[in-house]
Parts: sequence; structure tokens; C-alpha cells
Amino acid sequence: MHRTRCLAWFVLLLAATVANAASQIPEVKFEKYVLPNGLQVILHENHATPIVTVNLWYHVGAKNERPGRTGFAHLFEHMMFQGSQHHDSDYFGPFQQAGGKLNGSTSQDRTNYWETVPANHLELALWMESDRMGYLLPSMSQKKLDNQRDVVRNERRQSYENRPYGLVEEVLLAAMFPPEHPYSWPTIGSMNDLGRASRDDIAAFFRRYYTPSNASLCIAGDFDPAVAKKLVEKYFGPLPGGPKLEKMKAQPAELQEEKRIVMTDRVGLPRVYMVWPTVADFAEDEAALSILGEVLSTGKTSRFEQTLVRKKQMAQSVGAGQESQEIAGYFAIEATAQPGHKPAEIEAAILDEIGRIQKTPPTAEEVARAQNRIETAIIHSMESHSGFGGLADQLNQYNVTKGEPDYFSKNFDRYQKVTPEDVQRVARKYLGAGRLVLEVLPGKEVTITPDPRIPAEKTREKLAKQVKSTKVSTKETDAKAEDPSRVSLPKAGAAPKFALPPFHRAKLSNGMSLIVVERHELPIAALNVMFPVGKTADPAAKLGLVDLMTAIWDEGTKTRTGEQIADELGGMGATMSFDASWDTTSARLFSLKRHLPKALDIFADVLRHPLFPEKDLEREKGMMLGQLMMIRNEPTALAHLAVGPTIYGAANPYGRCPFGTPATLKATEQADLASFFKAHYRSEQATLIAVGDVTTEELTQELERVFAGWKPTDAETPKVEFAAIPEAKPTRILLIDKPGAAQSVISVAQIGAERRSPDYYAINVMNAIFGGQFMSRLNLNLREDKGFTYGARSSFDWRVYEPGTFVASSSVKTDDTAAALVEFLAEIDGIRGAKAVTPEELKSAKDFLTQGFPSDFETASQIAQRLETLVVYNLPDNYYNTMIPKFNAVTNIDVLAAAEKYLHPDSLSIIIVADRGKVEKSLAKLPSGKIIEFVQFDENFKLVPAK
Repeated sequence: MHRTRCLAWFVLLLAATVANAASQIPEVKFEKYVLPNGLQVILHENHATPIVTVNLWYHVGAKNERPGRTGFAHLFEHMMFQGSQHHDSDYFGPFQQAGGKLNGSTSQDRTNYWETVPANHLELALWMESDRMGYLLPSMSQKKLDNQRDVVRNERRQSYENRPYGLVEEVLLAAMFPPEHPYSWPTIGSMNDLGRASRDDIAAFFRRYYTPSNASLCIAGDFDPAVAKKLVEKYFGPLPGGPKLEKMKAQPAELQEEKRIVMTDRVGLPRVYMVWPTVADFAEDEAALSILGEVLSTGKTSRFEQTLVRKKQMAQSVGAGQESQEIAGYFAIEATAQPGHKPAEIEAAILDEIGRIQKTPPTAEEVARAQNRIETAIIHSMESHSGFGGLADQLNQYNVTKGEPDYFSKNFDRYQKVTPEDVQRVARKYLGAGRLVLEVLPGKEVTITPDPRIPAEKTREKLAKQVKSTKVSTKETDAKAEDPSRVSLPKAGAAPKFALPPFHRAKLSNGMSLIVVERHELPIAALNVMFPVGKTADPAAKLGLVDLMTAIWDEGTKTRTGEQIADELGGMGATMSFDASWDTTSARLFSLKRHLPKALDIFADVLRHPLFPEKDLEREKGMMLGQLMMIRNEPTALAHLAVGPTIYGAANPYGRCPFGTPATLKATEQADLASFFKAHYRSEQATLIAVGDVTTEELTQELERVFAGWKPTDAETPKVEFAAIPEAKPTRILLIDKPGAAQSVISVAQIGAERRSPDYYAINVMNAIFGGQFMSRLNLNLREDKGFTYGARSSFDWRVYEPGTFVASSSVKTDDTAAALVEFLAEIDGIRGAKAVTPEELKSAKDFLTQGFPSDFETASQIAQRLETLVVYNLPDNYYNTMIPKFNAVTNIDVLAAAEKYLHPDSLSIIIVADRGKVEKSLAKLPSGKIIEFVQFDENFKLVPAK
């Protein structure tokens, strides 16, 4: 294609803009030092919110295991929460009483743990982390070990075996890497290996890897560095450093020719995976391969999106990207077929697109858009220092992998230097004939031909006999237990003061309400325009209309095509999205501050002038029909979907399928979208919430400019008619048959409460005790005590126009379905008075709900979400200033009254998605099994008696 001089000049200017962007990655200030025992410590101060995060990385993952002893790293992720010598109890309890949040995760290369707590509980977090680092083994009983092995088995059933496409990763790893390769097994490991591992085996693994010299500790947030250093020295300093460990060398995978595997699974649509061996993390070509993945599949103007999804409409979705790990990497493509299309034609189209980029490099614009997206993502990731992927986590990641905690700018420099020719070169070099192709086809059961896991497991069994155990001296790893500071948990300091971020209200000339929160720490802005209309407004004959509308809202205006919109936003690294809930519709914009005026031009144009093009509507219909086919094979989704019609009835908008049905989607036309938009989406009914590096004055000026001409109207908004909620029936079981299901999904449901109920605070305290958090009665019973499940939770769902629902749910072992249901019902009886709420439970629940309150206002999106709640439920501006006193005022009597008022054991709807042949007899023997209704979703997702 020939380009004019003007266009060429524009491309050079765009490239120059990207080149200058590297200097705009904010600097992250930190201090790093190393204790004599080898523990690396990183300190990063941020006093914006009175919370602090303790993030600890151990440089150990699945790759450090050996054949015959896999799954140990992931098992320790679980064991590290089970107690240590000086706190021989669950680790969640003290943190939740402190209002903290915590979690852990395992990968092939590392295990990490983090806690985010109010600033006055920093010592608690350091005490707990150091105690399990130095004193875990004395409390690691056989009972705890056996219990967590059961939890891991349940996790495997839930995440691998009872989930569509769940076994794919395990199959791909076994096929990609030789059996002895450290990446050839998944992090969850082999259940056989875990089952036969002795306590001594597991203890030896801990002594080798979970030591100060193999760890990196990051403290980030609101703290005094001098105080933090003393605490780190006090609690971590005395711990022995541990054995010296050799760093693993790169072990790239190799495929000399194509490998093909065909798999059947209980899935709704075919899917094809294509994988090529490439390079490890931070290798020379890794950045170019990442840009290649962006060019191929990110955004609506990407190569795969344009060809496979939009023009040929053969794929529901296509994703591509470089997956780099410490010692190896691969480039993976995943494509889900649209109904009526086969993996072979999708594979051919993918190879055609790859061939194009191998023949001709991508344009400079394509590469620049990818670089801008990466820049925005890096800056966005700096908002929060807590959680997975938060700033503390990234400082540790860069420290462990590169030895430089603040590697943000240098990391971006790698992507910034990538040229179109680099992208073409890596496509030629790596995406050749040596690839792995896995087709997943719908079937009644799981079959894999050939199954690479079988020979891999046999080889590892042989290798396991050849590997000699290497004992680690307890002298260099086990800490002494006489430390007087370990006698009891440290007491918290004075509670920090927390002032809710002030927000400013204004009204635009077109009637739109404006709420602004200024946050100037990072050069970003997040905007959300909310309309008080959602899926409940779908006409009964056109269910799914609002979802269709939001899906194609940005596909074109009077002055811009959908591709132009995507290109303009992509050139700035800005993002725009539309989504709908039951009761609201949201249009969201995220932009760097320097691009905000231009981004607002596009945002306003799309908000006001959507065309809903016919071709895009038809394409989206096909994709939503495909999504419905996938939902039919997802047990958890089916259980969730059955709650609405069961509680509200099919005539109530809350009782309808929120995704539409095949009949209603096909019946919806472009004119329906246009008339619905005109009737419901008006400026005077909208609220714009803005959080970020803006002021009310400057934003108001910009909004008046971009919304000039959007006038309010006097037309009356159509009202949604809500049918009466059916009277509750006697407790019954609704059983949805899922032959071959690896687990049973249980949802115990009934009508809940109104959001503005005066009982709101008592309800939340009651639910926190019953099933609303990890230390709840329900989860501790089913997971920790019985080993039935990976997790059990309960929640009250809030709606605008009707009371919401109460649902308690879990995925449990099939053989334990009836026994688990007995425990659900026993816990409901218990919270209603059969098992009195203790003072400790009450205090813990209230602390969980109140002390962690500041952490809910850390990021722009979190603040915006809290303000959205005020708007949606018409709550007063001072609402958040009154919450903590109201939670603290809840008594045991209030909790009991809420349980008796809102939990009714005689009128429960128990929805179970399971293999009927394996659970029916045991359920029928229960008192609740006297009424079992066998139901299914018909072709239009109406819940009907089973055939």
C-alpha cells in the first residue's frame, strides 16, 4: 500500500510520542537492603491511604519439584495458612479481625503471600509472616497435612475436572515439554504424588526453599521506615538463612515438527490451541513476541479480531500472546469457534494471518498502539500496592527476577525499542512448523488422543526411583523456639485516622450530574457515566437487548467508524467500555491525563451518537448465541442461572435469563436498539463519576465543550413492570442432571432483603459470621473440618427495585453431596439460634467489616465503585461516614433477629447441579429430599421439568 508524505509524517510523529513516553513512567521510590541471613527487604512509602501491605516472595515454584514429588510448592501455599508454632491456628483469623485482606498463590517459578492491613497492624503482619517462615514445621501435624491434601484434591476437581476446557493446560504442558522438564507438570501437581508423600518429604522441601536467603520481603504503604526496619530485624533477623541454592539455567522447549492432539470434553463450542516454544522471561526477543501478540489479538482492529471474528465470523474470540517464565517460554493462540465452524478452518485462518505478518511487517501504527497500551497498563498497575499484581508484588517480582525493584521504566524501554521489523523477525523465527495443536471438541465425556500425560507420568515414575533424597540440615534452617517476642500476637498501635476522599458535585447545563474526586498521585483519570436502566428493562420478547446494545455501542457514530474509534483510543493507550447490570448501564473511560481532552472527544461522540450498525449487531448475536451454548456446559453458571426463575418467577424481570435466549436474541433488530436508546439514555438522567488527576473546574469545562448540543428532554422514561414475587414454597431440591460431573454444585437460595433496609448492617454482620468470609462457620465446616470443598460462601445480592437474593453455595465432592447439604442446613439452623453467636465471633465479624474500610478507597476504580453505590441506591452523601458506627452498634440480638427474619429453613430452594445417577439416592434419604424436582433449561433457557 502506498502512503502519502502527510501520513508518513504523522506516523513519525506518533512514533516520537511513544519514544518520549518512557520518561513519563512515574518513578517508584524505594529502599532496598539485605539482612545478614540473606533476606532481601524493600521499603516503599505511600501515605495516601492509612493501610500497609506486606508482600513476601519465595523463589520456589513447581519447577523446583522433582519427578514423583510434584505439587509440593502448591501444597505449601495451603499449609502456610494452617498455623505455626506460636500461632497454632488458622492464619486468616487474626488478619480478618484486624480488618486485613490476605492471600497467596503459586506459579511454576515462585510462591507469594501478601497481607494488606490498617497501618497500625504492620507488626502483626510481620510477626505472622516471620513465624511461618521460621516455625512452621513444629505445628505441621499429619492431621493438617491430610486435611489440606483433601482441599487440594477438591481444588483440582473444581478448577480442572469440573470446568469446561479445564484439563487443557495440563495436556499442553505434558505435550510441550519432556517429562523430566520442570514445566511439564501443572502447579497443582500429581494427586498420586501428594497422596504418597510423607511428612518428612514435605518437611525437607520446606527446609530447602522457605528460608530468608530464598525470599524477598516488600513493605509498601503508610508506615515509618525506621519502625519497619526495627520490626524486620526483630522478627526476621534471628532466623537461619538456609542452604545455598543454585539458580536454574534456561531450558527452552523444542518441537522439531508439528504435534497434534484431539480432545473431547463437555463443552459447548470447539476450541483450538496452537503453541510454539519461544524464550524465557526478559530474554532478548520476549518484548517483540509480546508486541506480536498485541498486534495479532488485542483490540477490535487487531489482525485476528478483524479477520476471524468480524469479517469471516468463524470465531467467538481469539487470544494470542507470549507466555514467558523463568527458564522457558512459549507463544500461545487460543480460538473458540462460533456455532457451525470447525477448528480446522480457524486454524487455517490463523496460519494465513501469521503468514501475512511473516511476509510483511506490521505497520508502525500497529506497533505504536501496542506500546501505548503497555505504557498505560504499567502506570495503571501502580495505583494499588496491595493484592496480586499490586505495586508491592511488582517490586518483589522485579527484585527476584532482575535484582532491581524499580524496573518499571527499564521494562517499558524494552517494548519501546521494538520495531515493526523486530515483530516480523520473531514471527518468522519462532512461529514455524514446530508447533503443538490441540483441538477440543464437544463430547459426552473427556477423551484425549493421544494423551501425552500417560507416557509422561510413566517416565516420571521411573525418574523418581533414580533421584536420591537430599537431606537439609535442621541446624541451618530451623529457628530456635525460645524467642520471648513470640509468646503472643503483637498488639496493634493506635488506629490511624482515615478521612474519606472528599468529592465535589456539580451539574452540567444538559442536566447531567457530575461527581469528582481529585487524586493527583498518578497522571490518570477514570470516568464512568451511569444511566439508571439495565437488563430489567429488556422487553420480554427481546431479552438480551441491553447486552446487545452495550456490546456494539462503540461500533460507530455519525463521524467515526468502529475501527476509527478503536484506532484513535489505541493510539493514546486509552480504553473505553460499556456494560450493563440488572439495574444500570455504565460507560467507562480510562485515560492518561495528557490524552484526556482528546479521549473525551471520542467518548462524548460515542455516548451521544451510536449507530448500532446492522453488520455488528448480527455478528454480536452470533457470539451471544455461542455464549449461551457454552453456559449450558458450565455447572456453576447453571446453578447461578437457576436462582432467578426459582426465586422471582419467570414473569418477573429478575427471574429472566440475563443473557437473553436464542429466540429473543434472533428477534432483536437494529430499530429496537435505536428506539430503546432514544427512550432511556438521556443526559438529564445520567451521572458522570470522575476520579483521578483532574479538578472539578477543568473537567466541567471540558465536559461542557464535548457535550455541547446534548440537550435534556421532557419525555417520560418508560417504566419497568415487576410481577409479584411468588410466595415461597416448602423447602425443596431442584436437581439439574449433569452426567459425568466431577463435582456437585450446591446453591441454597431464597429471597433476601432490600438495600435500604434498616437491617442492612445486622444482615452483613450475620452473613460474615455465617458464610461471608474465609473464617465463616460455613467455610470452616465444609472446607477445613470436613474436607468436602475448596471453599463455601454466602452472600446477599442487592437490587434496586425488589429485594435481592440470599445464596449460600459451594462445589463439593460428588460422594459428599448429601452430607454437605446436611451441613448447609445445620449452619442455617445454627445461625438462627441453635448455635449461639459468641462474643468473639461478633467482634471478629464487625472488625472484618470496619477495620479494613480504608482499603476500599485505595484506587480510582474502588473510589468510583463506592460512589456508584451512592448513586444507584440513592444514599446520602455522608453515608460512608456513618457506616462504621452503625456496624459497631450491631449486637448479638440484632444478628439473631436478622437470621430469623431473612433465613427460613422451611422455605429454601436448594439447587444442585450434579450427576443425578450418583447423588439422587443419597439426597432422597434426607428430610429435605422429600421434595425433589428434576429440572432442566429448555432451548430458550426456561427452567422446566426434566424430560
